[in-house]
Amino acid sequence: MSTTQGASSPGAAQINEHDLRRAALASTLGSALEYYDFALYSLASALIFGQLFFTDADPATGRILAFATYFIGFAVRPLGGLFFGSLGDRIGRKQVLLMTVLLMGGASTLIGVLPTYQQVGMWAPALLIVLRIAQGFGAGAEQAGAATLMTEYAPPRRRGFYAALPFMGIQVGTVIAAVVFFALLVPSEEVLYGWLWRVPFLASAVLIAIAVWIRYKLKESPSFTKLEAREQIEMQPLRSLLRTSRRTVAIGIGLRMAENGGSSVYQALAISYVVTVALADVANPGPIGAIALICAATVGAVTVPVAGKLTDRFGRIPVYRGFAIAQLVLVFPVWWILSTGNIPATVAAISIALGVATWGMFGAQGALMPELFGAQHRYTGVSVARETSAVIAGGVAPLVGSLLLSWFADSWVPIAVYLALLTLITIATTFITPETRDRDLDSDLDALDELPGRPSAEISDADLTTRPNTDSIPAR
Repeated sequence: MSTTQGASSPGAAQINEHDLRRAALASTLGSALEYYDFALYSLASALIFGQLFFTDADPATGRILAFATYFIGFAVRPLGGLFFGSLGDRIGRKQVLLMTVLLMGGASTLIGVLPTYQQVGMWAPALLIVLRIAQGFGAGAEQAGAATLMTEYAPPRRRGFYAALPFMGIQVGTVIAAVVFFALLVPSEEVLYGWLWRVPFLASAVLIAIAVWIRYKLKESPSFTKLEAREQIEMQPLRSLLRTSRRTVAIGIGLRMAENGGSSVYQALAISYVVTVALADVANPGPIGAIALICAATVGAVTVPVAGKLTDRFGRIPVYRGFAIAQLVLVFPVWWILSTGNIPATVAAISIALGVATWGMFGAQGALMPELFGAQHRYTGVSVARETSAVIAGGVAPLVGSLLLSWFADSWVPIAVYLALLTLITIATTFITPETRDRDLDSDLDALDELPGRPSAEISDADLTTRPNTDSIPAR
């Protein structure tokens, strides 16, 4: 049976339940790979990369340098988002998702064969930076593509739930990375100077092979197929986006400040803080970081699809705002708990703050971001909004936090204030964001630009074909 809106339109892909399940699996696995790499690099930056690749630096400086390479991966993500996002609006979602998973996963695998500082000196951090750039460039459009594809595949009344499933891949990847660290990378001489730290990165190759095989079998999304049939492919989607959608992009960036900043702060900086500051007097704190992330990701794996389902029932904006407010309420109590060095309380605090509040926004965001943009530049718009915010909030957060720790004698209060400010930006943004539930995804209008007095679902094909579009040329 057909499960996608407008399946009867000319050129529409006929999507059945089997196709829908395959798309969900393909998107979820890609997200799992991206966030396996993300969590792996976060943990490695927090725990071992300073000693492996910045040996000559003191521990505090090594931590800052390790997080600087972490930030570099985020800094290039907007470039990857621009490149692959524009490509996805020109040649299709499926082909680009194949490219991004290969580039992203290949770079992560190669990190596993890098020589260390003790072996080749400055070449070690230089090569790490090159691979981190490649990893970030590929990741720049992976999550945006997965969210766009799944939103365009899903039945209108269940978009929130299905679009949240790729974000559940985040939890899967995070759990896998943390479990690997827990099993193999318990701090020891063998980890730092042997070969065990390489195993988790080399394991990326397995996820790559599975993700590529499933995505190769995938059908193109119905919305893009319709654009091809109507010869409405936008050959300069970035120019179209910058001309018509600057406000929409700004809203997308604002929505992600709390979610992306919170994710990076709790996954990378909080773990580093607990190990190097709160438990500094403990000779061997054990795999506290891995345990905390395993618990948080397990909680998040439940929270994310539930949040998506809630948006189908109550709307995208109320649910998103609710999780953002929860993060704001929790930020100071959570950081106080982290400062006590109480390990069970620390695990519980990170599990609730990250697994419920932060990742609840992830689940609510799945359908919301693609629904904000029109069909002809949707992939580009989601990529630009997501990855620009990833630099401003996510990538820079651990680096800023490390500097704050150095400037304020390891006090946690400035970090809590910083995260609270990011969260307030998002809460304010929700009050200027239009509700997007049940939007017509075939419309080339952004949610902010819907025709006055008419619900988006009532916009007809005539509205799409009669609007002037001087930048579109027939698809080849």
